[in-house]
Amino acid sequence: MSFVTDYPAASPAVAIEHFSKLLSVETDCADVAVALKSGDQDFVLLHVIGSPEAYARQHVPGAIHLPHRQINAERMAEWPEDTVFVAYCAGPHCNGADQAALKIARLGRPVKIKIGGITGWEEEGHGFATGSEPGSLLAIAAE
Repeated sequence: MSFVTDYPAASPAVAIEHFSKLLSVETDCADVAVALKSGDQDFVLLHVIGSPEAYARQHVPGAIHLPHRQINAERMAEWPEDTVFVAYCAGPHCNGADQAALKIARLGRPVKIKIGGITGWEEEGHGFATGSEPGSLLAIAAE
């Protein structure tokens, strides 16, 4: 018996429930990139950490800068009630996306986090936008 199987694997039913719940609150860099490149973006991407200057230096194309500390009912009212939000932060060492997602959910809005954050985006080789505007992954790909 290995350390892997010291604890028995969950039943398929338990695994289905667990992973279904997990995927209902998470997405990843690859799925976000596909949506951005295809024009099938059916969510609002939020860069939820840092200063305006840090956002201007580097952010995921298409992301709106809305630090988690600024998320409130008034700001969220800018979007229709059924808007799906995807929050991301710096990376695995950062919990800004979790803080943002909790606030958004408490406001009654659907939300997911993009796992990996900026670090994951870079590691997967996706380009960044610069400047104070969201930018576009399609524009970066065309460069």
